[in-house]
Amino acid sequence: MPAPLDPQLLEILACPSEDHAPLRTEGDELVCTSCGRAYPLVDGIPVLLLDEARVPGSSEAGLPGGSEAGLPGGSEAGLPDDPAPASR
Repeated sequence: MPAPLDPQLLEILACPSEDHAPLRTEGDELVCTSCGRAYPLVDGIPVLLLDEARVPGSSEAGLPGGSEAGLPGGSEAGLPDDPAPASR
């Protein structure tokens, strides 16, 4: 059985995504009422990290198309994968 979350805490928590929508409890997760991301509750403590969220339509956190999609870094952002400066 999941550890209960204090109702006063739930009132002030919000989704860490851009919309900052309220969250609702569903089993051992907090689910965003706007984007649908599900954040795990670990020992009664909400883990409100976008990288740890389960995105709608997936069964695992951190799948492609999830919260990490579109973040700068590597060749996806047009940046070199090797941070070493070019030699002259």
